[in-house]
Amino acid sequence: MNDSIRTGTIPVAGGTQYYEVRGSGPLLALVAAPMDAAAFAPLADDLAADFTVLTIDPRGIGRSPLDDPSQDSTPEDRADDMVALVAHLDLGPATVFGSSGGAVTTLALAARHPSAVHTVIAHEPPLNELLPDRETLHEKTEEMIALYGSGDPVGAWRLFMKVGNLNLPDEIFEMIFGGERDAARAEEERRFFLHELRATTHFAPDLGALRSGPARLVIGIGEESTDQQCDRTSRALGAELGIEPTLFPGDHTGFVDNPAPFAKKLREVLRQP
Repeated sequence: MNDSIRTGTIPVAGGTQYYEVRGSGPLLALVAAPMDAAAFAPLADDLAADFTVLTIDPRGIGRSPLDDPSQDSTPEDRADDMVALVAHLDLGPATVFGSSGGAVTTLALAARHPSAVHTVIAHEPPLNELLPDRETLHEKTEEMIALYGSGDPVGAWRLFMKVGNLNLPDEIFEMIFGGERDAARAEEERRFFLHELRATTHFAPDLGALRSGPARLVIGIGEESTDQQCDRTSRALGAELGIEPTLFPGDHTGFVDNPAPFAKKLREVLRQP
């Protein structure tokens, strides 16, 4: 680990929240779900030249254990964890960049705790509730959960990728999702499918609170995400709020695959009024 990273934990409702801090300056939180702090490391290292960068393991993942491992991870609970961290660091209000499930967390945070944030960048939130085919998508979510629960994690991931229109060559899919699972990976997959996926994709953002809140709201979409499910949900959110989405490098995981150009684009967005 980078020696300049400061780590810590705080108690949160029903568990412990792990966090990492880099750099100095205004507070910028980078949030995903279920991805942990490690996924953001290259991006965080880059941005630490200008910001105090906060990254986390979201509740129930990695170094953020729950007292009850069967407890669901909801966007509202994750938002409450984030506001506790902002208060603990005493550097708020924060800029918060959230991607995928973390983008849903940031939308819940902006609505529930508007004084804790001044800028929210929601990158590809999977808000199925905003789509006209939401009932079909919810049925597919239940299929994924059932497949995983039946002991078929590869089948669950295949359906997840198909529904998201995330096309991977078979050899790449097998490299990422096939093979034996160690205990840590199996536990994180279990939490994602059985205790996080449903609450995240069923989340209905409080559009009124987002419209009237003090935070600046940016909706991000990957340049290479055209026609993917999260491209659709992000554009639907933009249409509801009258916000034109901002394009970021790469696709759904552009911040992992292209951290340097992603950091450059994020800086550009944050410099805008």
